[in-house]
Amino acid sequence: MPSYTVTVATGSQWFAGTDDYVYVSLQGTAGCSERHLLDKPFYNDFERGSVDSYDVTVAEDLGEIQLIKIEKRKYWYLDDWYLRYITVKTPIGDYLEFPCYRWITDEKEIVLRNGTAKLPRDDKIQILKQHRRKELEDRQKMYRWKEWHPGFPLSIDAHSHSDLPRDIQFDNEKGVDFILNYSKAMENLYVNRFMHMFQSSWSDFADFEKIFVRISNTISEYVMQHWKEDFMFGYQFLNGCNPVMIKKCTEIPKKFPVTTEMVECSLERNLTLEEEIKQGNVFIVDYEVLSGIDANKTDPCTIQYLTAPICLLYKNLENKIVPIAIQLSQASGPDNPIFFPSDSTYDWLMAKIWVRSSDFHVHQTVTHLLRTHLVCEVFSIAMFRQLPSVHPFFKLLVPHMRFTIAINTKAREQLICECGLFDKANATGGGGHVQMVQRAMKDLTYNSLCFPEAIKARGMDSKEDIPYYFYRDDGIKVWEAIRSFVEEVIGIYYESDEVVCEDVELQAFVKDVYVYGMKGNKTSGFPKTIKTREKLSEYLTVVIFTASGQHAAVNFGQYDWCSWIPNSPPTMRCPPPTEKGTVTIEKIVETLPDRGRSCWHLGAVWALSQFQENELFLGTYPDEHFVEKPVKLAMEKFRKKLDEIVSFIAERNKNKKLPYYYFSPDRIPNSVAV
Repeated sequence: MPSYTVTVATGSQWFAGTDDYVYVSLQGTAGCSERHLLDKPFYNDFERGSVDSYDVTVAEDLGEIQLIKIEKRKYWYLDDWYLRYITVKTPIGDYLEFPCYRWITDEKEIVLRNGTAKLPRDDKIQILKQHRRKELEDRQKMYRWKEWHPGFPLSIDAHSHSDLPRDIQFDNEKGVDFILNYSKAMENLYVNRFMHMFQSSWSDFADFEKIFVRISNTISEYVMQHWKEDFMFGYQFLNGCNPVMIKKCTEIPKKFPVTTEMVECSLERNLTLEEEIKQGNVFIVDYEVLSGIDANKTDPCTIQYLTAPICLLYKNLENKIVPIAIQLSQASGPDNPIFFPSDSTYDWLMAKIWVRSSDFHVHQTVTHLLRTHLVCEVFSIAMFRQLPSVHPFFKLLVPHMRFTIAINTKAREQLICECGLFDKANATGGGGHVQMVQRAMKDLTYNSLCFPEAIKARGMDSKEDIPYYFYRDDGIKVWEAIRSFVEEVIGIYYESDEVVCEDVELQAFVKDVYVYGMKGNKTSGFPKTIKTREKLSEYLTVVIFTASGQHAAVNFGQYDWCSWIPNSPPTMRCPPPTEKGTVTIEKIVETLPDRGRSCWHLGAVWALSQFQENELFLGTYPDEHFVEKPVKLAMEKFRKKLDEIVSFIAERNKNKKLPYYYFSPDRIPNSVAV
């Protein structure tokens, strides 16, 4: 009688094992085996991290094994079981791999198929077609679209983390409990002692040092020492937390009437402002998205303020980007003066602080929340709804969607919800952040997510003209490495553009992103279909790069750049000045956040800058969804390229007072998970 050896690998997560009854049955081209009991409760099999093997004898040869069914039945109480994979050794000595990497909950069963990736056209046998179709039908019932707020990209239909399908929940929900993490952060940063003075002002800038944690040789300490300098202000537009706002200025906007006479003391080449613009030496940052946004009114005891400044910057003879003019709101007029470096020290400093505060709000809500978290949730939901686990792009993308839906759901539950933690410290809390996302959606285009195109669209692509834009330089390296890897994978499964067009599951995935995630907005430029391998490689690169590199670049520097409160105030308690000569050091301190909001802010940027426990970094794929050797070779090549980028960045950063490492692949998690 033929005998098969079935090997079962259990996950290493806490509570991954099971003491329930576990059964297996094999489905082959020549027939189906009987249901075999693999293990009884308390036989010490299927424990956390274990690999257990069993001989399964059948009455007659089953032919080529197509599917494996695993069943779990309750013994005493229901426990979830995380199944990594199953391998089968056939009677003739062949080994077959059946990846799973899923939780089996309640008294459920899972049907797995051979791990070889297949396109829809590759399945000729009816049972495989049915399995493929049923998996998607089941997933589409679990992963439903929902509009959290009008005008937002659609998100998952779940009220809380516990409502999510078990497979996408965090292994340890406490690890991503925002309330718990913020409390821990404030305890670790020794700021709890200030919370009883919640609404009281600090005495002076030095007073902020009482809550500032010095960590030797960090960027945050350098920021504290140099934050008032124009160089530091300008540098952050290139390599700080929000390096996506600065644009090459091609003409001065009418709403921002700066003239040569106003800024001539800042121009170093004996040229007019117009001539400097033509030579590419002038840059602009416009926070128009903040215009008219309602400031936080959740605390009746503290009035908070927002504004929408415009900042003009200049590349001096040292190739440093420095500010030369700041207007604190959009409409020019006598009560909205333009501030210059030649103004009084405190006038100029206050203008820069308002820009830094505005930059913080746009970073958190648009650059970070909308353009990484919410966009990647759209990709995640569409992937689960339209790509079965046997599809090569499910295997390719699923590591980059890890925990994204879960972290966003947790954020909607605790962080950015009404009366959530976001309201405690931020001037855009209480609904302003919702208005900002709704407004920023018009600028959320497909091309703006294509990293090289986005850089070029802002006129920031020339290394010769802008030599110290490390965000651009390192980002391009990571983008090209991802694209090269994606192209290799595409080449393995798609021999022509026709195969791309015929892949109905791929087209359904792309359509889901456009129709539901982007609500069918034609101006977004998101494709409805993909017809060429070249366009496909770009699209998949956008998905992976946004989830990994882009999120890392705008997330993990938050403590570095925002922990020194005056450099990134989360709220302002006095309105912007409407005339010059009125700002004093006392007025600045009175305007900056009070003690309580400063502490909440510090805890937030600390917590948000930490990697997840057991983080998986770019190119690390411990879950072997792919079993084919050509893909594994492509992964090795990808990792080698990423290692070269790590070495390049480490060498460049040597002896730098301000190292830039946010795009170093060893610091880029695979997915948006924090």
